[in-house]
Amino acid sequence: MQRRFVYGILGLLFCCLGASAQGEAIDDVMQHVPMATTLVLRASGVKSQSDTWAEFLASTGASYLLATGVTYSLKHSVREWRPDDSDQRSFPSGHATYAFAGATALRHEYGHLSPWISIGGYGLATLVAADRVRRHRHYTHDVCAGAAIGWLSTELTYYIKKKYIKSDRVDVAFTGQLLSLSLRW
Repeated sequence: MQRRFVYGILGLLFCCLGASAQGEAIDDVMQHVPMATTLVLRASGVKSQSDTWAEFLASTGASYLLATGVTYSLKHSVREWRPDDSDQRSFPSGHATYAFAGATALRHEYGHLSPWISIGGYGLATLVAADRVRRHRHYTHDVCAGAAIGWLSTELTYYIKKKYIKSDRVDVAFTGQLLSLSLRW
């Protein structure tokens, strides 16, 4: 189990290094590392708070979907210019949204194992947000709003899961071409 975990983390690091070597911004990859870490830990057999894969995928997937919907609705309605004047999609930061949504999911699923897991997730999310400001892609209020949206979206989905959805009422099916999620009330 530990060997698979180490190989998974090494794979994530090589993926990040490969992206930066090809000239892509490292934060384009790093924004997804906290959420990818939850998936790697789960796939490695590390016990998460969610009882089943279906419950796990429903929680993490719903948090990303909600965060995406809120963020891109605001981006297209607020239309704030970026600091580098490249476009009018500065507010809120999508990178910060995804990084903090992933860090919050990581805390919910694996924070019980060690406080360092949460510290690492939120630390990486903070670095991604700060890098967006450093690169003049966002203003500080853009990344703060993105972080809040990511955190709140994930907190809301986990609250709804805990309050209203029982793990025996969630089903996930993958046919090779189609991923299906069903919730029974």
